Amino acid sequence: MQRGKRRRGFQAVAVVALCLLAAMASPVSVTSPTLQGNPGGKDTGDMLHPQEPDASPPTNSSRRCHPGTSLRFLVHDGRLRSYYLHLPPPGIQSQPLPLVIALHAGGSNAVDMMRTTNLSGLADRAGFAVVYPNGITRLNPWWRMWNGGYCCGVAYEKNVDDVGFIRSLVEEMSQQVAIDPQRIYVTGHSNGAIMAYRLASQLSHLVAAVAPVAGAIGGTASEDSPPYVIPPPRHPVSVIAFHGLLDENVPYHGGHGNHTWGTGTDLSVNDSISFWVQHNGCRPVPTTTVSESGNIVVDTYSGGINGTEVVLYTIVNGGHGWPGSSRGDRPTQEISATQLMWNFFTKHPRP
Repeated sequence: MQRGKRRRGFQAVAVVALCLLAAMASPVSVTSPTLQGNPGGKDTGDMLHPQEPDASPPTNSSRRCHPGTSLRFLVHDGRLRSYYLHLPPPGIQSQPLPLVIALHAGGSNAVDMMRTTNLSGLADRAGFAVVYPNGITRLNPWWRMWNGGYCCGVAYEKNVDDVGFIRSLVEEMSQQVAIDPQRIYVTGHSNGAIMAYRLASQLSHLVAAVAPVAGAIGGTASEDSPPYVIPPPRHPVSVIAFHGLLDENVPYHGGHGNHTWGTGTDLSVNDSISFWVQHNGCRPVPTTTVSESGNIVVDTYSGGINGTEVVLYTIVNGGHGWPGSSRGDRPTQEISATQLMWNFFTKHPRP
């Protein structure tokens, strides 16, 4: 997760680039033909950006969705935003489909999130839809951020309405795909995990459960900034969190990450878990299990309102990486965050 400032881009460049993209690839269509200039005109929602090589062409303007992965667009708050939608093969689709929203890390993008998590592969076996939204960028299409309330980058600096964007995305999905409104889930990594916590608190009427990997519920943007904590949710939301004890980007015990820019800080894992244990009404003392290796510690806080739970996986020798992935900072191979979170999601629909 990066906290540094980057070069400024221009909205006009983004619009022209997208027009060229549409001209060169006629199957690509944008949700709205009219783009409103974004306030300030300094950052861009989307420019020419990486498309998954095997992705099928997006078809959201025709409201037809096909199995596989498609690149799609919508306009929110005057910004053209993009996301990838992955649908499983028809033979294993349940109706309606559960939806998992997967948020990439800061300084990353939706394509990277696909490759890190392999949620699409699991979706094809288990029968659910996955959406990989893109955060915003100033110029570099590979380097995108989310406004988690105190982090990160241009999204935070411009106070981008990412909560509203995800709300609009869920609304669009509900119009185009048979989505089960009781089974909408969110996961994210790093800055995406920070954003996932924020969505769980502010969209608790939509989100059934959330799975942050290496995130926090709040912190400070800089040494001069006031502290931020996500607001209390109106409804209980089950949480399964994963965090490496050796994480130097979002430190397990809180504070400033040695592998981040600037002077920002994050709240501790204990702060984040305690917040959700309290607001979900779970029992304050967890049931704890430890793997044979001693490397995986699982704390389960049960007995919450409407059957909600809060579960924390602590990876003792883990860094900032996604558990089960071969990418990133010291990801453990003893567990798969992708598989474990899906198992958890299936047990926790919204009542």
